[in-house]
Amino acid sequence: MKNGSHRIYQLLIRIFILYPTISTATINLIPQPSQLDIGAGYFILNENSKIAVTPETERIGLYLAQIITRHTGWEPTVLPLANRDEPDLIILTVDSLIGSGAEGYHLNIDEKRILLSAASSAGVFYGCQTLRQLLPSNPQEIEQVKQSGIWQIPNLRISDSPRFAWRGMMLDVSRHFFPKEFIKDLIDYLAYHKLNTFHWHLMDDQGWRVEIKRYPRLTEIGAWRVERGNQLWHQRSPQEPGETATYGGYYTQEEIREIVDYASDRFITIVPEIEMPAHITCALAAYPELSCTGGPFTVPPGSIWPLKDIYCAGRETTFQFLENVLTEIIDLFPGTYIHVGGDEANKGEWEKCDSCQARIIAEGLQNEAELQSYFIRRIERFLKSKDRKLIGWDEILEGGLAPDAAVMSWRGTKGGIAAARAGHEVVMSPVSHCYLNCYQGDFYLEPLAQSGYLPLSKVYSFDPVPDQLTAEQARFIIGAQANLWAEFIPTPEHAEYMLFPRLSALSEVLWSPEATRDWEAFRHRIIDFMPFYEFYGINYSTSSNQVRLLTKLHKFRKGLTIRMYTETPDLALHYTLDGSIPTPAAPLYSQPIRIKQSADLRAAALENGKTTSPVSRLSITLHKAIGKRIALMNDFHWRYKAGGKRGLVDGIRGTENYRDGRWQGYRVVDLDGTIKLGWPKTITSISTSYLQDTAAGIFMPVEVEYAVSTNGKSFRVFGTLDTGILSTEPGPIIGNATLEFDPVRVRYIRVRAKNIGTCPDGHPVAGKDAYIFVDEIVVN
Repeated sequence: MKNGSHRIYQLLIRIFILYPTISTATINLIPQPSQLDIGAGYFILNENSKIAVTPETERIGLYLAQIITRHTGWEPTVLPLANRDEPDLIILTVDSLIGSGAEGYHLNIDEKRILLSAASSAGVFYGCQTLRQLLPSNPQEIEQVKQSGIWQIPNLRISDSPRFAWRGMMLDVSRHFFPKEFIKDLIDYLAYHKLNTFHWHLMDDQGWRVEIKRYPRLTEIGAWRVERGNQLWHQRSPQEPGETATYGGYYTQEEIREIVDYASDRFITIVPEIEMPAHITCALAAYPELSCTGGPFTVPPGSIWPLKDIYCAGRETTFQFLENVLTEIIDLFPGTYIHVGGDEANKGEWEKCDSCQARIIAEGLQNEAELQSYFIRRIERFLKSKDRKLIGWDEILEGGLAPDAAVMSWRGTKGGIAAARAGHEVVMSPVSHCYLNCYQGDFYLEPLAQSGYLPLSKVYSFDPVPDQLTAEQARFIIGAQANLWAEFIPTPEHAEYMLFPRLSALSEVLWSPEATRDWEAFRHRIIDFMPFYEFYGINYSTSSNQVRLLTKLHKFRKGLTIRMYTETPDLALHYTLDGSIPTPAAPLYSQPIRIKQSADLRAAALENGKTTSPVSRLSITLHKAIGKRIALMNDFHWRYKAGGKRGLVDGIRGTENYRDGRWQGYRVVDLDGTIKLGWPKTITSISTSYLQDTAAGIFMPVEVEYAVSTNGKSFRVFGTLDTGILSTEPGPIIGNATLEFDPVRVRYIRVRAKNIGTCPDGHPVAGKDAYIFVDEIVVN
């Protein structure tokens, strides 16, 4: 056999014997292309494959070569396009006649070549991201490449383009500073998902993160705060006199330019955010003369609320300062948009400031809301003179919107709808679907996060275009973005955990046609995407594997029914009722479980005998008051409602995590509730459970009083007691107030638990409002 024939023979052996056939089911791309057609056969990628480029695509060709090297170990040659018929060729071309839009592309793969063409270099780049996902990434695939020396890419045709022009993600680097290396990694992650906008929140009350050469104190003072990592974010004590601020950091202008260039190479535009007129305490700490009061100020180590610090809108020096800062920002960031914040501006200082009141009179303004509008309009005029556009949070609508400003709608979609109807560009970013700093799984199973529950499925369900808009108005919705506020996210690893896979879901929302989106299909595709995260070292979350436990009260209140589900499909769910950890030998969930007696439920998804996520748990106590009506004299806090009005008699017990959704919280006020049992019942005990977590301002009640009645009008006090837990014990700890007595027939039971009122002396925020957290009222 001649040498050439022998090589072909060896290649066929590798393909058909050593290498398994790839089925169409393995073509799992995120975001899903607009059109994908799979043909018969394969392109054989091997160590001899080459990348042919034109002058417009040479840089992208070198980028693609690095991708192939990383996935296979081969180092493909990048050469000028000369002969399209040469074998083993990957061709990258720009063709202005291709009708795929500014960022779209066409990808044609057959046995002879891969042809990637687009109307722009950006489109070619996004096509390379699709090719990236067709390369080996899991350990089995990489081992196959080593054994066979080839990689099969199915013959296919893709015609693809994005739905929205603004496909973004915001990172807050003020609350916690993230190093330059992570910012670059994050930009790569955005590029992998065909996202094109990185909104960089470069300053807030807690830190100024960008060097401004004209104002060095912004980084000498404003970039640093005292460390209070041992205290909850919302209860951190301020800097003491003489205490040195050591926590923080900033980016030099040289580093900023390096990052901007790095993003540009990946067709990502960076939108810097410089907050105004509020969220600026770090700037006032450096230059207190910019305030209404003159200071002094220190950079807060944690949350401050309400936000009182604000730039003085009556002084010309304020606008001179901001224009000088923005001039340097514009020089660093070549993109069209400059974000100016504009949110949560408490105008109390303006009301008391003679200079601000003089400005209101001089400009013919009606009130402080119009003064903020004047502030933003003036900044917009300056930006416009520099050929830039202003964008701000939806509060910039208040008092009148600047003529050419764009709006980022975060407080729901109402602001975005109003702006679009007025003909302004809008980026949708509502808390409900886009704030990835919210919990993605059950609170008690997750690291500390912002209140709110935003699972993978809810992110995927988002549609940036509200139904209330006409087709003409909808044109002004230019896109959407995810936001990652970093109050509870101190490290890059934690940031990655909060972002992925939810950012992957949003990337499909923003890129793929609405008609092609399918949650059932996506939840299967994302499983096969996990090895991609692992290949690139992304610390992704597996919260979608968590077993969610849904309860329903039986008819006639004789027990509970538990339903289990996971966002990840086809998992084997095992459970126990005695508090033990589920194993493969434990019962396999197949239908809702009826609970007829108290139980300590544990449930988990198992794979190869191991749990794929933390074990879900539910402590259930059945008693005589289950599901009965309860009248509450005081309102519970809207964040801590434990299932609503009957949450104290639903049989579900709270954990030691006050955010688990199973505790009913009362701020300042007492618990005062009366249960109506219906027909008279004989009882012998009443018990309530309380949580103490002093770091969160949650304390045991001062005392608990139990009373009973037969008519609901006259009550007999059976006893007053406490939990026996001192307010100095930090917790978290659960205490019980249990009263036992001789049998008595009653129809009504009243429970009163007295709130301590305020955090006691010695507490980091002594004098602030205190909570009591109550769980189940158990009647036997």
